[in-house]
Amino acid sequence: MQIAPVAARAGIAAGTVYRYFPGKTALVAALLSGMAESEIGALRQAAAGAPGPLSALSAAIMTFAARALRDRRLTFAAIAEPVDAELDGVRTAFRRSLAAEFAGRIAAAVAEGRLPEQDSELAAAALTGLLVEGLVGPLAPDASRREREIVQSLTLTALRALGVADARARGLVVQTAMPAAAS
Repeated sequence: MQIAPVAARAGIAAGTVYRYFPGKTALVAALLSGMAESEIGALRQAAAGAPGPLSALSAAIMTFAARALRDRRLTFAAIAEPVDAELDGVRTAFRRSLAAEFAGRIAAAVAEGRLPEQDSELAAAALTGLLVEGLVGPLAPDASRREREIVQSLTLTALRALGVADARARGLVVQTAMPAAAS
C-alpha cells in the first residue's frame, strides 16, 4: 500500500494523511480496528434479533460467514494474510474480539442447556479457526455461485462441533435466509 493513492482516493493531499497517521502501519492499524468494530457490531445486531441463545449463536456465525464471503480479499487481508510484525497485534486483537463474541454466545447457550457443557473460550477459538480457514484461508473453497451453500454448510459444521445434533430440524439454519451484508 502506498499513501499517495490512498490520499488521492480520499480526495486529499498525501501530507494530510500524515497529519492523522504517522505512517502506513498506523493507517492500516486504524483501518483494521474500524473493521473489527464494524464486524463485531454486525454480529451483535444479528444475534440481538434471535429468540434465544442458540439462535443468536447461529445468527452470529451466519452473519460473519456471509460478510466474510462477500469480501474475501479484505477479510483475508484483515485476519489471515501474512503482514508486518507491527500489525500482528491489531490483527490478533481482531481475531480475539471475534472469538470473545462467539465465546459469550456459546456460554449463554450452555447456561440455558442448549449446548453441552464445554469450555466456551476454547470452543470459540476453534470456531473462529474453522470459520477463517473455511471461508478465506488457503483451503477455502471457491465461493463463486456457492455463497449460500458455503455459509449454511459451515454454520451446520460449527453447530455440530459445539454439540447441536440437527441444526436444520431445530430451525437454526434454513435453506432460504441469508444475513444481509452491511457496510
